[in-house]
Amino acid sequence: MTVEAYINPDFGWTQKLIFLLMTMVGIIICILFIIGGVRISTASMKKDIRKQEFYDRVHNRVQRFYEMIIAGTSVMSFSCAYVIINHIHHMVESGASTDSALLLQLIGLWENGRDFILLLLICISCVLNTLLDRLIIPLKKTVKEEKACVRMLAMFYVIFILVYLTYLGDESEYSPVMIYYLGLMVGRFVYFDASFMDFLGALKNLWKNIYLLILGLTLTGILCYLGFSKGYLLERNYYIVGAFYTHLFMVMCVFILHHSHILSLFIRKPKGYIEPEDRESEEYAYVHEFDGADYDNEEYDEDDYNDIDDEDFV
Repeated sequence: MTVEAYINPDFGWTQKLIFLLMTMVGIIICILFIIGGVRISTASMKKDIRKQEFYDRVHNRVQRFYEMIIAGTSVMSFSCAYVIINHIHHMVESGASTDSALLLQLIGLWENGRDFILLLLICISCVLNTLLDRLIIPLKKTVKEEKACVRMLAMFYVIFILVYLTYLGDESEYSPVMIYYLGLMVGRFVYFDASFMDFLGALKNLWKNIYLLILGLTLTGILCYLGFSKGYLLERNYYIVGAFYTHLFMVMCVFILHHSHILSLFIRKPKGYIEPEDRESEEYAYVHEFDGADYDNEEYDEDDYNDIDDEDFV
């Protein structure tokens, strides 16, 4: 068995460039949906607060969408590895000839320790996820809790994909993979010292990010459809391999968009921007308690206002 058995040899550089551009357009459209949603959610805020909240929310939610793609790709790598290894195992069992002694040793190891190998593959996918979103595509506008929630959502994302592939009649067996993912998610919701409120809090956080799941599944579905219909991806290589290949293109586009800082050219930091961690400070709260004040009101003390330095408003 070779790598060529799982790729399309006719998928040349010209076709890859076209598919990369289609993927880029798809991700940009998803980002525009996110920007539109943030615009609506901040429309009722005061002008000075709205600008800062709009800037923060756009960058945070776009990076959460990036995290969704990265986490989905990492989880998909585990699924794809399982399918390929299992496929090779069935071929050897059915009597397919192979001259590779190393391959035979790996098959023997797979038969004797499949569960441990699956756990190892899950750990490797987690390490891959961490390397991608911290070193290769550093996402600094998201906090640890947000990343954890999106990563858990990525497991739902991949389970939906696997269920659909099973419905399509793909010959691969996805049940063990889905069971592992479900076990991980149950462990995330129900752990040793978890309370019912912790469970509700986890569900609430998932619901807040459900739009990421919808965007991710829609984007993946459209790109996979285009890839298979145009012959870039081959059904004989299993649908899961084509889906993983599509995710590699998605990660590549995220890398380009993130490091080119294109989003910052259109969503610029507002003048007088105050970092989120500084907005709850006493000085900021004191200055902005005058926002929207009625200066013609007799109860308003002009001396209190004049005591504030002009530079506080910068």
